[in-house]
Amino acid sequence: RARRGFWGRRGGLGMDWGQVGWVPGTAQGSAGVGPGCRVRHILCEKHGKAMEAMEKLKSGLRFSEVASQYSEDKARQGGDLGWMTRGSMVGPFQEAAFALPVSSMDKPVYTDPPVKTKFGYHIIMVEGRK
Repeated sequence: RARRGFWGRRGGLGMDWGQVGWVPGTAQGSAGVGPGCRVRHILCEKHGKAMEAMEKLKSGLRFSEVASQYSEDKARQGGDLGWMTRGSMVGPFQEAAFALPVSSMDKPVYTDPPVKTKFGYHIIMVEGRK
């Protein structure tokens, strides 16, 4: 069963990814127009769980490890969502993703506090821009 996406035009609106034929992080999913960023995130439905994940990050655990342990979304791949473009994400997520500087797993820069959307609380980091 496909998991529900939190993106705007390409996988959200309450549709399963399989229904729209798009999977985040694939070439199909990055075919939007305009600038894009390579995004990782940790998604938690509850604020308390997101704050626990934040504490793990602050203690020095790698973002991918914390995502695998805490995220309730596609974090089985360390939270890697691949390349996303403007208009393919819900508003608050997009604003945060495009405001963050590019960082690496060795020295991550992430949203603190987590960003709230209708899907829950996101801790977001950006690994690249194009």
